[in-house]
Amino acid sequence: MSTITAIRSRIRETRDAYIARAALEREMSSYTSQSDLDDLHAILDRYSDRETAQIRRILAAHRTPLN
Repeated sequence: MSTITAIRSRIRETRDAYIARAALEREMSSYTSQSDLDDLHAILDRYSDRETAQIRRILAAHRTPLN
């Protein structure tokens, strides 16, 4: 594989990963009620941290502090 082909492939992979993450963030933003979030966390607890890390990071980033 040529260097240019490898670079193009890497750029494509990076772009695709960004698009997938943006779609996941949009989907996760619909979980707003505490009940929704509790259900989602119960589902996530059935899987390993490795499998759910990205979703957990997104949820943590959107968590609003309690005052």
